Amino acid sequence: MVTFHYTVTDPVGIHARPAGLLAKKAKEFESEISIQKGEKSALAHKLMAVMGLCIKCGDTVTVSVSGADEARAAAELERFFAEHF
Repeated sequence: MVTFHYTVTDPVGIHARPAGLLAKKAKEFESEISIQKGEKSALAHKLMAVMGLCIKCGDTVTVSVSGADEARAAAELERFFAEHF
């Protein structure tokens, strides 16, 4: 399992459009990808679950990637977060 932390800098947080982009990106990988904010977590490929985390600017999330392509997926997702959130 590979994990990384990311603090959201987008002023509006992770709302519908970026959550949709994240869900689409997560589906590109064989690994299971989850996002945790506080006590709540969601699978990254589930749009409504990610939106349900109510991630706002300044929130720090933990992204966990587990599976056959976890190293590549984690690296690409770190770049994706930096570019979009």
